[in-house]
Amino acid sequence: MSKSLRIMRRRRSVPVFFAADDKYVKFMLVTMQSMIDNMNPSRYYMLHILHTDISLENQRMVKKLEKPNCRICFVDVSNELKGIQKKIAVRDYYTATTYYRIFIADMFKEYDKVIYIDSDTIVREDIANLYDADLGNHYIGAVRDQLVVQTDVYGDYVEKVLGISRGAYFNAGVVLINCERFRANNMLDEFIQLLNTYTFVVAQDQDYLNILCKEKVMWLDPRWNVQMVGELPCQEEKAKLIHYNLSVKPWQSQDCRMGSYFWQVAERTPMVKELKAIRDSFDEVEANKIRQYGANLENLAKAEIDNIDNYFNRFGDHKTPKLTRVEVLRRIESLERKGIFDQDVEDDPPGRELKPEEVDYLRRKMRSKLSTKYAFKMAYWFVGNLMKKKQLVIKEIKGLENLRELETGAILTCNHFNAFDSFAMQLAFDRAKLRGKKLFRVISEANYTAFPGFYGFLMRNCNTLPLSSNGFTMKKFLMSLGLILKKGHFVLVYAEQSMWWNYRKPKPLKRGAFTFAVSNKVPIVPCFITMEDTEIMDGDGFPVQAYTVHIGEAIYPDKNKKKSENIDLMMAENSRVWKEIYEGFYNKPLTYLCDE
Repeated sequence: MSKSLRIMRRRRSVPVFFAADDKYVKFMLVTMQSMIDNMNPSRYYMLHILHTDISLENQRMVKKLEKPNCRICFVDVSNELKGIQKKIAVRDYYTATTYYRIFIADMFKEYDKVIYIDSDTIVREDIANLYDADLGNHYIGAVRDQLVVQTDVYGDYVEKVLGISRGAYFNAGVVLINCERFRANNMLDEFIQLLNTYTFVVAQDQDYLNILCKEKVMWLDPRWNVQMVGELPCQEEKAKLIHYNLSVKPWQSQDCRMGSYFWQVAERTPMVKELKAIRDSFDEVEANKIRQYGANLENLAKAEIDNIDNYFNRFGDHKTPKLTRVEVLRRIESLERKGIFDQDVEDDPPGRELKPEEVDYLRRKMRSKLSTKYAFKMAYWFVGNLMKKKQLVIKEIKGLENLRELETGAILTCNHFNAFDSFAMQLAFDRAKLRGKKLFRVISEANYTAFPGFYGFLMRNCNTLPLSSNGFTMKKFLMSLGLILKKGHFVLVYAEQSMWWNYRKPKPLKRGAFTFAVSNKVPIVPCFITMEDTEIMDGDGFPVQAYTVHIGEAIYPDKNKKKSENIDLMMAENSRVWKEIYEGFYNKPLTYLCDE
């Protein structure tokens, strides 16, 4: 057969992928036999086994299953994985065979779509019928995971930890992969970035795939992945593919649900005696290990749910958990009496000098783009949960027309009183629906370099622009800020230069935000958030505040005035607007304890 004919046949074939190691070959053999038994003689099939350690003896045994219309290929992926390994900070994951399915699209560019199947399955219909499904622009075709749908703890896990509806979470043991869309959307790079950022310990690669393919799933006929969990989606004899997932496998117990279908196929393989020996040696000790595995998996899911709840419990106190809210309020009162308004009441964690090579202000690198994309997904999910729990309440947004009327980029100023106020400003900005415009935020060096975990990830990746004590980094910051404003985007600056918890009064302004605006010939948009007590109490026994976001009219620099004059005039006008909003909303004059 000529090379061109082989390439043409490969492209027109039905490509099916497996992942196995030397120990699992015997079980994969039964899956492959069941598939070959049901193949259409008029179609051509390419079965690929991805591996790193399958012996030549086992390879020769499996290849004996080949038919004139079915070719079996063993693909040692060791070299490809070495290249991927260098990009993965978290070790021990890249070697797991279950992760191989994420690499298929990039390794096999000749395929537009492929089937991936776990080796604890029995195929009972021509697999080409599954392959022929039109995926359109969907990333993946799959069946819902029945364990998640039917078990509360796992349903809660995917909804609270992954941010995916339990009815929209798929089982990754049988999937139709749209390789074309995977490559176009850099799914391998997204996976590597996600793997480096978060470690999902319950369903691991399946969790990552569900996040990456969220809202891009085409739901297949559930008979193509009949899982041995709870109520079956069809009568046993109508199953197109049986999946012995999570449960006791047929080679472990004669009591395995629908196990007879496995043995009907296994009898026709050269490994049937070995498989029966494994089953016959299966004892109560092994059964207890499987039961314990199930219990451990459930406990992992519960622990992950608790960790997410801890984010909510810790979020408001991320700076100084040792300070009570009463102590914070006393410090605020003391500083106000002394007329000191630019000192944070709660101490930031100790930061470090931020070097220029550490920050990609313009998000030009692929890694930065992927981190930002995922950070915003997580942030919106997080904010949605805060609002659902009534820990963040936005009552009203006023003055959106003042954003919509702008034809240039702008600096937004806002009072700073809570870790949640930037979320309120982002939601207000989103409500304005400014097509093609983004909101960036200037943050401190310590906030960028010192915060760990979930909140630190958001701090570094949600379009944040960190200041720095390093002169070269600040030059990069100012250049990037100018380009962002020139493109018509908006930049949020906390011009008070301090955060006081739930402090309702406007604090005196610093010159930085106004210097940025004048230097870049863009306006200032004065924003001020007012608060009202709700009947809901937070974890410290204080009322949760309902926010009203006020967006004032833009303040433009006067091209006929000097830079310093413009800065002073714009600061004064910003202060006047804030004072007017404060006195109008709270219906009382603005006074400070230091005035007494």
